[in-house]
Amino acid sequence: MKLTFYISLCIAVLTVGAFSQNKKTTATPKPPQDKSKMPDLSAADLDKIEKALPAKATAAPKSARKILVFWRCEGFFHGSGIVAGNKAIELMGTKTGAYTVDFSRDYDVFDAANLAKYDAVILDNTTRLKLSSAQQQTLLAFVHSGKGLIGIHAATDNFHEQNEKECAKMMGGVFCDHPWGGGGTWAFKIDEPNHTLTKAFDGKGFKLKDEIYQFKDPYTRADRRVLLSLDLSDEATGKVQPKAPRADKDYAVSWIKKEGKGRIFYCSLGHASNVFQNPTILKYYLDGIQYALGDLAADATPKP
Repeated sequence: MKLTFYISLCIAVLTVGAFSQNKKTTATPKPPQDKSKMPDLSAADLDKIEKALPAKATAAPKSARKILVFWRCEGFFHGSGIVAGNKAIELMGTKTGAYTVDFSRDYDVFDAANLAKYDAVILDNTTRLKLSSAQQQTLLAFVHSGKGLIGIHAATDNFHEQNEKECAKMMGGVFCDHPWGGGGTWAFKIDEPNHTLTKAFDGKGFKLKDEIYQFKDPYTRADRRVLLSLDLSDEATGKVQPKAPRADKDYAVSWIKKEGKGRIFYCSLGHASNVFQNPTILKYYLDGIQYALGDLAADATPKP
């Protein structure tokens, strides 16, 4: 009787021990990201954004400006960058009076009658967008008519398909890799130190923790003015080895270009929330937005 009890007790102890060990080593799977829901912005992050906002706009708006901010993602979802970027864009407009904004992730907004209400469209970290051919043509016509298009970070991770080449050309490049990962702090140079839109940097290069893209065609300096690029003279930045390095070592970060009568401003800074807590970067974005709106005149003459 005692022997039977002892055997039963041992089996129970071993079973509980195995269960406990399995419980400790089995990782709880993370729930999938909900790309349709705007992530929450913490009070601490909001405070940092508010403290970094520019005090005023560089140029007075020629008229009341309205911007459509589109943030849909079909590919990677930059949750932190999107929520911080959207809030920074909204607050900059409110504080400076440079513009007001509407937000959407609904493809139906790319309708000619609807876009007519806006002076510019911002693609905030959008990925792998699935615009119909008609919607692509509507966006192209919107910009060509004299309106603005602003791209933040992953805005170049769109228009990969053969039938999207016109939109890819308008934006200025297509993402192919990010050798300079989001965990690193990289160095940047000011390609145009005396340019109207780079005054926020006071002619000085800078370092920033961010994820930096490498672009494939249709990227070229022949049709745009590159304002910022990676500074490969920095040890940490220069030693990164892309899988398919460019022979010209031209790793642009931000540019402006004309498209018909319209204006394009693109900047790949903005992978995560920290970028939108930086006063210099926010000032640069505000000036770029005002250029795209047509309120801040800037030279977009290409410099191949």
